[in-house]
Amino acid sequence: MINRVVLVGRLTRDPELRYGQSGTAVTKFTVACDRRGGEEADFIQIVTFRKTAEACAEHLRKGRLVAIEGRWQTGRYESEGRTVYTNDCIADNVRFLESNRDNGQSSSQPNTNKGDPFSEDGKPIDIPDDALPF
Repeated sequence: MINRVVLVGRLTRDPELRYGQSGTAVTKFTVACDRRGGEEADFIQIVTFRKTAEACAEHLRKGRLVAIEGRWQTGRYESEGRTVYTNDCIADNVRFLESNRDNGQSSSQPNTNKGDPFSEDGKPIDIPDDALPF
């Protein structure tokens, strides 16, 4: 059986860093992922642990684009006599898809590094269909 999740989306709020009783770092944040067609989005809670949690808390802010690899986890707990069900993505790997200088916003500065094809830091590029080999 396989339980694997891959998501790309933007943070809807800054990560919340907490430490468990054993001292383990835990970070929670929500990522908005567009559905096919782009008119609707899903808001998915992400949970990270240990060094990944600390890195997310330090470097991520609302609006940043990230890629998440992890697993889906459901749970439940009692609150005020009612059962509350949870659905979380437990992230094994979080990739920051924008540099810190971008901060999820477009830069007003021109790209001065014309010779470097990777200088756009993962921003979309326009390629005409007739330039594709398939």
